[in-house]
Amino acid sequence: MTTSTIATAPTAAVPRTQTRRPTNVVLVLTLRRLALNIRSPRSVAIPLLAPLLFAMVVAPALGNTLATPGQHKTYMTFVAIAAAGLLIPVNCMFAGLSVLADRQSGAMRELLVAPIRRSSIVIGNLLAALVITAVQVTVLILGATARGAQFEVGRHIAWLIIAAIAFAVFVYGLAEIFATRISNAEEYTALVPPIAIVPFFFAGTLYPITSLPTWLADVAKALPLTHAVALFRYGLTGQGAQALHNIWGGTDVASMAMLSLAVVVAYAGIALGFAIRLFAKAGTS
Repeated sequence: MTTSTIATAPTAAVPRTQTRRPTNVVLVLTLRRLALNIRSPRSVAIPLLAPLLFAMVVAPALGNTLATPGQHKTYMTFVAIAAAGLLIPVNCMFAGLSVLADRQSGAMRELLVAPIRRSSIVIGNLLAALVITAVQVTVLILGATARGAQFEVGRHIAWLIIAAIAFAVFVYGLAEIFATRISNAEEYTALVPPIAIVPFFFAGTLYPITSLPTWLADVAKALPLTHAVALFRYGLTGQGAQALHNIWGGTDVASMAMLSLAVVVAYAGIALGFAIRLFAKAGTS
């Protein structure tokens, strides 16, 4: 009896698809978005004009016009730091406009079919917006300081940083939501004033919320910008305790600051979570 031996051919190794780590993907997408937003010296200079104009011209002019005698610098400081509450939402909303343009005529379609998480695209765009916003706020603070604003850089600065990041995340979350649901730039642009500009006048920026009618003050207390501006002042000036008291009516400044920070973070988490979910759903439909 003969035994036949069947030779087995060696199995070719199946190449593994090399995938980047999520952190690397987010970094690449962030740098891509920054490169799209900063293409020329003009695109670098224009975002810096608004904080410089407000810090060097608008805030001092308001101080000279509205402040009581001897309180010019105090009121200028009061207004200058609150200007971050205007710069942050305007910048983040216009960052969403660039995402809308990318969806219509850019490389968004290629990114949506790439083997990466949809959330990485949103996070990458968000981080790029945060970088530009951080530069604007820094320029605002430096410009206001040069004009005589009296800021106090100390251990409370972390409140300003965390509140500014959380508020920027909230607004950018809204920007991503609108950029996902809206198909044309004209309709998107029409949303910028009511979202980024109108709340600025009711959030204790130019005057305390106690100056408003009672019902409007209650509305202001529900705005994340009101809490963010109070934390900005708490983090960088000596005026934050009064701003927080106007919201909560308490006496423990640290507890009131924690409550306001919780409000802003909650808004940020809800907006960003919904934006990522909506973006992922739109990308797979």
